[in-house]
Amino acid sequence: MPIPGHIDPVPVARPQTLREDGRIDLIGLSKDQLRQTLADAGLDARQAKLRGKQIWHWMYNRGATRFEDMTDISKAQHPWLTERFVIGRPQVVEAQVSTDGTRKWLLRSPDAQDYEMVFIPDADRGTLCVSSQVGCTLNCTFCHTGTMRLVRNLTAGEIIGQVMLARDSLGEWPSQPEGRMLTNIVMMGMGEPLYNFDSVRDALKLVMDGDGLALSKRRITLSTSGVVPMMARAGEEIGVNLAVSLHAVRKEVRDEIVPLNRKYGIEELLQACADYPGANNARRITFEYVMLKDKNDSDADARELVRLLRHYDLPAKVNLIPFNPWPGANYECSTPERIRAFSNIIFEAGISAPTRTPRGRDIDAACGQLKTAAEKKRRAELDRLAAEKQAALG
Repeated sequence: MPIPGHIDPVPVARPQTLREDGRIDLIGLSKDQLRQTLADAGLDARQAKLRGKQIWHWMYNRGATRFEDMTDISKAQHPWLTERFVIGRPQVVEAQVSTDGTRKWLLRSPDAQDYEMVFIPDADRGTLCVSSQVGCTLNCTFCHTGTMRLVRNLTAGEIIGQVMLARDSLGEWPSQPEGRMLTNIVMMGMGEPLYNFDSVRDALKLVMDGDGLALSKRRITLSTSGVVPMMARAGEEIGVNLAVSLHAVRKEVRDEIVPLNRKYGIEELLQACADYPGANNARRITFEYVMLKDKNDSDADARELVRLLRHYDLPAKVNLIPFNPWPGANYECSTPERIRAFSNIIFEAGISAPTRTPRGRDIDAACGQLKTAAEKKRRAELDRLAAEKQAALG
């Protein structure tokens, strides 16, 4: 039972190199780390620099996963590299496609932990929703993912590995800016990105590197529930767009649905938004607002939201998110008429407030639903093992 106002300590990410076969996974290493890793394995400084540059290009520009495919590295050196290193991808447990084209992958780490990612195609863009943790510690009461136990942080390699796997699936190698389906990334999957800051930062730096995936920071959005002490650092060290899971404008309501509010209140959060480096009218902060019937959806709530955004002089956009129901949830979605009235009040104040169209509901890939597939698979596996054990006992 979570303690009100208490945020559980977050376990650190496991080492990047943890593999049963003893090989080192090169995905997730920076250029300097890659060069040093090759040097530590026995290459001299000149060779480590050259091979590091070649391997980097093949991994992040060409999407190669085998050293044998790296034609500018001598064939004689391929076995030496294969014996010591691997260019990994997350294990795909299940891949699903929604009727609306949304794709969801259930992934498994080498230590048998499950997490999910989602790709949402649109006419003018394709957005990959990336997880940063296995589970979540925030206990947001409207969010199915938030009911999961936090297991551990994902490593930088496991985070960028999701992007690499999506590009594999979409056939987007070699890397090039033109004609991509995957054009945007949102750190909005499982977990709170700012509670796994170092790994998220390091992964996104790889995504933005001009020699590799080369995705502009303007096409990447990091979403936080309001870890105030880390927000300025995120702006300075990562510099991507910011989205804030606000969801309520009254203390007693946000305390209930986003328990982190008991530690970092609305005013403190909005001041941190006002101070966020790089925020301006061209790079507005997005405020996510899930619409809960008779909880946070009144005209008075809409007017208070406008007042707060004006008071802090925030360059803002409000995303209204129809609540996605899940078994055991204590909330209902606001009616379409109520959502429309709420949106109109904000629009009339000169602030954009579109309603997000739910995507992937039929495969539990919509906002707040990233839990179901992992749990179903795990339950099915346990049931199967139990049945086999029973059969063996006669």
